[in-house]
Amino acid sequence: MDRFLELSVFVAVAEQEGFAAAARQLQMSAPPVTRAINSLEQRLGVKLLNRSTRHVRLTDAGRQYLPDARKILSDLRTADESAVTLSTTPRGKLSITAPMMFGTLHIVPGVAEYLNRYRETEVSVALLDRVVNLLEEGFDAGVRIGELPDSNMYAVKVGTVRSVVCASPTYLAINGTPDTPEQLHQHQIVSMGNTTASMQWKFLLDGKQISVRLTPRMSVTNVGGSLAAVQSGFGIARLLSYQVEQPLKQKYLSLILEQYESEDIPVHIIHREGRVMSSKLRAFIDLMVERLLTNKFLNP
Repeated sequence: MDRFLELSVFVAVAEQEGFAAAARQLQMSAPPVTRAINSLEQRLGVKLLNRSTRHVRLTDAGRQYLPDARKILSDLRTADESAVTLSTTPRGKLSITAPMMFGTLHIVPGVAEYLNRYRETEVSVALLDRVVNLLEEGFDAGVRIGELPDSNMYAVKVGTVRSVVCASPTYLAINGTPDTPEQLHQHQIVSMGNTTASMQWKFLLDGKQISVRLTPRMSVTNVGGSLAAVQSGFGIARLLSYQVEQPLKQKYLSLILEQYESEDIPVHIIHREGRVMSSKLRAFIDLMVERLLTNKFLNP
């Protein structure tokens, strides 16, 4: 049996967690899907999937094999597209990931422009507030906010954001505005997370880093909840500049302790295809880089 067909079937079954769903996705009947998995497991000499009447789950060997299978299929698609030449009209499907609010504000509008410009393309966008492994999770590109660790990813810097401290004008009118980081101890703090345990906020003073340990009265697991809390006048929060862009414009929030802000945080588009990219990915990255580099909020 064709080995690339086996890999395609395996990846589909693993992602859909079922043979019938994988068959529908691949537009195949169920028996060839089953035969492909059996052939692959026999050739490898290991069991990749555990089957039951209701579920299909990866074995340990299957979990280890899945990222490699995805990469092989991705490399094959890239090789096919490169053979046609990079100047070919972009076509096919892209999978993109970005932080939820950043993606909503800056990536989704760019995706819409991309799709309108290149009519033979499709894009799926996953907005996730966590670090995503592009290779293991099957994404073509993503947005990463923060310093990049050493990895095999390729990156294009598109701007910077800041870590800012903010509160509503109403809260500040009632409780006063802190002039130094130490005065935050006298205020109600809203934190991002799922615990009210103490935490450290870091600031810069005369070029040197200082930290203040604070115990929040409220912790919220997502940006929207934190914004709702501070806009309601409950307390003070620390968020990223792009997250408070609209509330600042609408005067729902005010920045405080700006003179103590820490260093800018880089924003990158990352991908895993290297210099020889598929035409669909190259066109997407070029468009997004152009949009983001001219965004005055990311590049003031």
